[in-house]
Amino acid sequence: MRLKMVEQNLPPYFNLSPEKAAKGLGNGADTAAFAAIAEACRRGRDDLAGRGLDESGAKRLRLFSTWEITKYLIPVAVQHFRRVLRANPDLPQGRADTEGGARWFTLDEVLRLRAHFGAEGSKAKEYLPWRPEGLPAKIVAVANFKGGVGKTSTCAHLAMSAALDGYKVLVIDLDSQGSMSSIFGARVADEWGTVFPLLARHYAQSLRAENQRRVDRGEAPHAMDETLGEALKVRSQDVIKKTHWPNIDLIGAQLNLYWAEFQIPVWRMASRGWKLWDALTEVLAADGVLDQYDVIFLDTPPALGYLTINGLAAADILLVPLGASFLEFDSTGRFFDMLHSTFRSIEEGENVAARALGRPELNFEWDAVRAVITRYDASQQAEMAGLIQAYMGRTLSPWRQDFTALIGQAGESVNGIYEADYRDFNRETYARGRATFDETYAGLKELLIGAWKRDELAAKA
Repeated sequence: MRLKMVEQNLPPYFNLSPEKAAKGLGNGADTAAFAAIAEACRRGRDDLAGRGLDESGAKRLRLFSTWEITKYLIPVAVQHFRRVLRANPDLPQGRADTEGGARWFTLDEVLRLRAHFGAEGSKAKEYLPWRPEGLPAKIVAVANFKGGVGKTSTCAHLAMSAALDGYKVLVIDLDSQGSMSSIFGARVADEWGTVFPLLARHYAQSLRAENQRRVDRGEAPHAMDETLGEALKVRSQDVIKKTHWPNIDLIGAQLNLYWAEFQIPVWRMASRGWKLWDALTEVLAADGVLDQYDVIFLDTPPALGYLTINGLAAADILLVPLGASFLEFDSTGRFFDMLHSTFRSIEEGENVAARALGRPELNFEWDAVRAVITRYDASQQAEMAGLIQAYMGRTLSPWRQDFTALIGQAGESVNGIYEADYRDFNRETYARGRATFDETYAGLKELLIGAWKRDELAAKA
């Protein structure tokens, strides 16, 4: 009897039957099996994403209540807010589910109300987010080459935070997996709806200038293929799409964008003079995008490839999400080491020629670089988070993005937490769930306005 009980308590990987295992193995898989699995995932993805769509098949942002507006969006008392609406019937009045019930507003209506309070309200309160006139948008890249650290989620929630704060936001999805595009309900047909044609245009313009120099020297020009010719016609505005957020626009991504990782080195080999790391910045500047938006968020691939290099080189602020674990801390340290090696290599390669020609040397600079801990569980990870903070110092943001029921439920419905309706929880749960992301955004906003202020002072000096 005792022997039998010991056998029953064995781990599940003991005493497995080879015959039973062979029968349960099923048929082998060939390459066609990948297509079948991909199609099953596509159907499931469309089904899950479709649960957040309205009758027309489009994603629609939820409404915001008077309580939520006065607590999070417009810093006034509820009573004063209602008095202002009564005194100004031309302002949005919202809608109520029941007679005398809470009133609900679209975000576009909230933005109009905020503009009114900004113009007519107390000058001692910040109704409108600060941005100095005459200075370009700030570009924020969210990057780490380790997957699963909450990179896309962090980027999306910061974009939503900035939009709720009143900034006009552009999100650029540089990850061919297109997760950010899915969050914002985008459907991108092919690579011509991504940043690919913008990078191709930058290369084509560089190649055209080089060809002119070759012709001037009596040399044959390099060939320019049809793809580059078409790219010369594309402007940023052609690939920027509206989202269900009135003040968030998107340049989306899809699988074909990965082709850029193979095409860019081919272009680089053909034209050594092409500065690929300037491509995204210069295209956005040339098309006036940096003047049309306040903040531009870049969601980068989980790898240090050419698209990530473009994003990081374009960024004013770099945010690096990581979990509070040894492996993620270790991987993040290696990521920073690789960033150093990559950008130092570019600088050294360019500056050999710059010194020889007496030109200014290349020196990459960022307004700020910060790491932020995501998916944080204080009951399990407080000690590790404290150790990471001790080693990274100011580079690590003191704010932690907690993982709560609100975040988990929002993720299941392909929404951000700011898109979750607090009536699906209760006010306390909702307030706790979003507080961690509000704190992360507050840290970013401080970096933004600090960098703008420094630029403003420098421009006046």
